[in-house]
Amino acid sequence: MKIHGLQKMTLLDFPGKVACTVFLGGCDFRCPFCHNFELVDGSAPPVMDSEELLSFLKKRQGLLDGVAITGGEPCLHRDLPELLKEIRALGFEVKLDTNGYHPEMLKKLMDEKLIDYAAMDIKNAPDKYAMTCGLQEMDLAPVYRSIELLKNSGIPFEFRTTVVDELHETEDFKAIGEMIRGTENYYLQCFTDRDSVPFGNLHAPSAEKMKACCEIVSAYVMHAEIRGMD
Repeated sequence: MKIHGLQKMTLLDFPGKVACTVFLGGCDFRCPFCHNFELVDGSAPPVMDSEELLSFLKKRQGLLDGVAITGGEPCLHRDLPELLKEIRALGFEVKLDTNGYHPEMLKKLMDEKLIDYAAMDIKNAPDKYAMTCGLQEMDLAPVYRSIELLKNSGIPFEFRTTVVDELHETEDFKAIGEMIRGTENYYLQCFTDRDSVPFGNLHAPSAEKMKACCEIVSAYVMHAEIRGMD
């Protein structure tokens, strides 16, 4: 497997763990606010292969607790289970970031006990989901299936939404709340612009709007919190 990026240490990407972050290429969404679009469109060249990654990890045994696998969309890769088996064999815990559109792979990873923590993006309210993903239309059944898989998985997980002022209205968070009703942890992440974001003229919501969105969704989940806003 080709590895398109490696952050050698992070205290943020894997809750409660000292980890590294591995970036895989490819995605079936085209979110206009994506921070890693060079991984989506294939313009980011690979930096190593899986053997080189495993060699790096062997040198970090005892120094790192875990490995966060992100993208792009990791679940597009059929050989992902094999990579995770090798990572876990070295004694590392694994966190998976996913867009939730590949429930069959997600279930396989959970059934084989290859992930210790999962973070799934909830892009928007159902009627705005395709637009927020940069698509003309989409079937939301895989998204709902992944939500239910995680809620019944027994592993720690979170749902999260990157809030973009032009894409999200406060009222959308009632529908988002209904989608994930009863879940333990939900995070709202404030959009920040970067050079790698594919579309311009997108902005962060105000602190007041973020707080209002968080308050609305708090009625549906056990814990809701804002990330990425001072």
